[in-house]
Amino acid sequence: MIDRRKFLTTVALGTASAAFLSACGQSSSSGQTGSADNPVTITYTWWGNDDRAERTRKAIALFESKNPDIKVNGNFSDFAGYWQKRATEAAGGGLPDVMQWDLSYLRDYGQRNQLLDLGTVKINTDAFEKSLLPSGQIRGKTYGIPTSTNAFAVYYDPAKLASLGIAEPDGSWNYKEFNAFLAEVGAKGNGTLFGGTDYTGIWWNFNIWLRQNNIQAFTEDGKLGFSKDDLKKWWNLTADLRGTGAIVGEDKATQLLPKSPFGSNVTATEVTWDNFMAGYLADSGAKELKLVPVPSDDPDNLGLFLKPSMLMVASAKTKYKDAAARFIDFMVNDPEVGQIFKTSRGVPASKTQRDGTTFEGTDKLVVDYEKSIEKYLKDAPEPPIVGFGTLESTFKRVTQDLNYGKLTVDGAADAWFKEAEDLIKQNA
Repeated sequence: MIDRRKFLTTVALGTASAAFLSACGQSSSSGQTGSADNPVTITYTWWGNDDRAERTRKAIALFESKNPDIKVNGNFSDFAGYWQKRATEAAGGGLPDVMQWDLSYLRDYGQRNQLLDLGTVKINTDAFEKSLLPSGQIRGKTYGIPTSTNAFAVYYDPAKLASLGIAEPDGSWNYKEFNAFLAEVGAKGNGTLFGGTDYTGIWWNFNIWLRQNNIQAFTEDGKLGFSKDDLKKWWNLTADLRGTGAIVGEDKATQLLPKSPFGSNVTATEVTWDNFMAGYLADSGAKELKLVPVPSDDPDNLGLFLKPSMLMVASAKTKYKDAAARFIDFMVNDPEVGQIFKTSRGVPASKTQRDGTTFEGTDKLVVDYEKSIEKYLKDAPEPPIVGFGTLESTFKRVTQDLNYGKLTVDGAADAWFKEAEDLIKQNA
């Protein structure tokens, strides 16, 4: 296994990103570029809230100031609407030139030749951890470049725990101990504060549990790598917590949308990606939130990895490959872009960008957490199977039905497996 300990260190990088960007400015057979008097215009789209939109517009303005021969026409939407728009555009053959992308959808579009092979254009990946890059690759071709990384964690609110007289966790817990912790919070919270949400409803948490048990999520030929019994074991982990104060009910969680129960101060913990810190602080108004590792029954194998929190991709049909490549390179490598985004996209994946970014306060908490789990990190997963985005949504919905009492664990496993196997057949 590749040593991940050096991933967040601050050793100076020999290759200067600025020099590379200058070299990328030359026109080549891979596309067209304009001039300061007659710039080309590329389109760029992303998902996110108003905060991400403001940061992205600043980054675009910075790029245009340094690259006067290229204009960037940007727009954004929420996550759900984003993929509906991309599907419509792909069907009509009109994807934007450059796009923010999610790992869950990379194989869907990459295998259908709708994304540009970024190995055919000039993008500097020297400053990236080599074990992270395969997450953007399919069958030897690079379709996505990570902008940033995130890792799974348990968030908790120390003030809430102190108010209940409960000691703060250190993250060295197994699932039985974690469940007992959630139950204690629920009991002392007396109906006003729950321990957390049902952590078995999150696909990526299930993926981590599989890794803890040395089970593949997917095989190399695009099949499921785990059994129905594995899924039943997972969903049974919280069977005794459902319908108690340990985990918040789905009816109440739905009423709180678009905020999460944790952001709404209804739970004391949340199991999710570490780059949600800023959003949780803003939603909850908490003075402080902390991060510790997820539970594992094997203390030497936490199943953790750095996942690209998002990637940059380009349309296979873009008329401006050079311009698209220069923009992608800038967004993932430029230190000033790192200063604009901090950890709002996750921890910058490029060492050049990390080293040029000052992390303080909330941002430092996220960077320090990823440093603290370095010894447990394993290689990032490759892009999931075609149609995975649908399966991930179904996974959450089926778990919600479990919590509503509409399904038994056996029934939930049967329902999810049927949909998964039908989808795999359709895309075989």
